[in-house]
Amino acid sequence: MKFNFASLQVAYDALRRQKRRTILTMLAISIGIAAVITIMAAGKGMQKFVFSQLDVFGPDTISIEVKVPSAKQGSTDNAVGLASGIIITTMKDRDLQDIMKHPNIAAAFAMNSSQEAVSYGGQIKKVILFGYGSSAPEVEKLELAEGRFYTKEEEDSLAAVAVLGSKAREKLFGDDDPIGKNIYIRGKPFRVIGLLQSRGAAFFIDMDNIITLPTKTIQRKLLGIDYIPHIMARLKDGSKVESTVEDLKATIRANHGIVDSSRDDFAIDTMADAAKTLGTVTDGITLLLVSLVCVSLLVGGVGIMNIMYVSVAERTFEIGLRKAVGAKKADIMFQFLSEAVMVTLGGGVVGILLGAGAALGIYFLATSFGFKWVYDISLASVGLAVGFSAGIGLLFGYYPARRAANLHPIDALRRE
Repeated sequence: MKFNFASLQVAYDALRRQKRRTILTMLAISIGIAAVITIMAAGKGMQKFVFSQLDVFGPDTISIEVKVPSAKQGSTDNAVGLASGIIITTMKDRDLQDIMKHPNIAAAFAMNSSQEAVSYGGQIKKVILFGYGSSAPEVEKLELAEGRFYTKEEEDSLAAVAVLGSKAREKLFGDDDPIGKNIYIRGKPFRVIGLLQSRGAAFFIDMDNIITLPTKTIQRKLLGIDYIPHIMARLKDGSKVESTVEDLKATIRANHGIVDSSRDDFAIDTMADAAKTLGTVTDGITLLLVSLVCVSLLVGGVGIMNIMYVSVAERTFEIGLRKAVGAKKADIMFQFLSEAVMVTLGGGVVGILLGAGAALGIYFLATSFGFKWVYDISLASVGLAVGFSAGIGLLFGYYPARRAANLHPIDALRRE
């Protein structure tokens, strides 16, 4: 089928004569294309946001966390088990000390958490408490705005000291200087010794709305426990992560009396593992949503085919007249295929603009809530949109175009 400018001009004029129908058909396609662009851009933004949650930790960080024995760390069984009240109490300070003895561990600390009512000056606020070991600043990105972090001696002596996040400080003290003042948790005084710089959100937890206490202090004085749910560690040499993880697994299994690895009551994850898992999840969600939107594009394509059949029926006499004066079958085929492709490409261009605008709106909304978002309209998404719209035009315009091309000129003229 050769390019025919005259047929292309006839196709364009036909679409102009039916402006309302053309615009409505384009709208159906443009909405689907806009949804594809928006979802793919939002997927990039979501991926940036999710990966930014790992920025709290360095790339050479590993996480040791308790789990339900025989259940995988990220499995539903483990999540449901822990949520339903199963408490794993086997991780103890001995595990932390043995982890810190490994030659490739630069620093490690134990973590636990609680949510408590905290009071100061008659004000009572609900705040998340994090139990962090004194070496936390050597592992996690903790920067002080004022004061200091607590020492190992203070943690070992169960000192009642606290370091406040920026929002927790505002809630309790407003414009007052909190350093050296006492806050009260369960009626017990805790002296404020430091203020953290703003850290934003991590895994949907506002890290600025927390109060950090020594791990052993929160264990013994508030929670009344002696076990550890979570340990974070930083490696000296990130290239030895696999061998280090295997060594630590063997150490913890020996401490817990575990012979069969399938009965592990703990899991060790690297930041690379976490990034890979999160990337797979976000890519999967984006692909699923794009697939669902493509269904609407196919529905729009069926609409184009119906409209083209109607157009062929309405213009039967015109087709017969053009063939009677010398138009070839290929010319008629090219004309109607051109109409279908023009409609879908026009809808594609409008859809790209609408999608880019919607993605920009999502970006501004996300950043206004403090999320680390990115505005990224990739060439892949634009190529997909344009290619898909042109493909729909060719696919769903082919049969009506072939029907028009196969009309006999005498039969077509008799129908007028």
